[in-house]
Amino acid sequence: MTGYPLPYASSDLSGQVALVTGGTSGLGWRFAQVLAAAGATVVPTGRRVERLAVLREVIEEAGGRCYPIEMDITDADSIVAGVTRASEEVGLVTIAVNNAGIPDARRAHRMPLELVDQVLDTNVRGPWVLSCEVARRLIDATQPGRIVNISSVAAFHYSGQAAALYSVSKAAIARMTEVLAVEWSAHHINVNCIAPGGFTSEMMDGMVERMGDFSSGFPRGRMGDPAQLDSTLLYLCAPSSEAVTGTVVRVDDGQGPR
Repeated sequence: MTGYPLPYASSDLSGQVALVTGGTSGLGWRFAQVLAAAGATVVPTGRRVERLAVLREVIEEAGGRCYPIEMDITDADSIVAGVTRASEEVGLVTIAVNNAGIPDARRAHRMPLELVDQVLDTNVRGPWVLSCEVARRLIDATQPGRIVNISSVAAFHYSGQAAALYSVSKAAIARMTEVLAVEWSAHHINVNCIAPGGFTSEMMDGMVERMGDFSSGFPRGRMGDPAQLDSTLLYLCAPSSEAVTGTVVRVDDGQGPR
């Protein structure tokens, strides 16, 4: 007997505080609701406070607990202040989902420096700062935690569709996952990553508007539904995935190269 239940597969997040960046739309909007439905107190963050207020109503009407916080993921001071406020108001952040991200939609040689900085600040620097801030507090409190980063299949394959820096930034997120998992493993902070393919979201809607519907070119001829990411997110956030760290899970409906 190991002392573990059979099966050891609970996704109950009661007592956890989960911070989700980019919670005002797209995948983050869904992630916040999923984690709340699993019992976590959810802290969705973003810059559009009116959208955060709507999300709070949605979650609370469903019986969940939600405490939205305005946060600019490109501003380190805003990140630190947001994590501090969450800790003071609802408790130590034990789950962080680095979901906020932006595309570039430009050829590399045509990107103005301002856009380069914006993509890297949002997609790489912000998640790094947030992860370190959350981990530092968990280490100081000698508490375990979960960090889930959102990468993309673009981290592993680039088809030349004017998103070179986006691809680079998502590859950085995948590698960041691996190295931070090593650094924090002894502190029982698990760092993992989801690399989605094409899923419907506000960002994807913009791509479809620019390029037309390209989902017919996917192996299954469809765009993914955010609900199809629920089980992976819950698995990586749940206590029962305690031995899984430094892993990048591709959820791409067969779209990415193998």
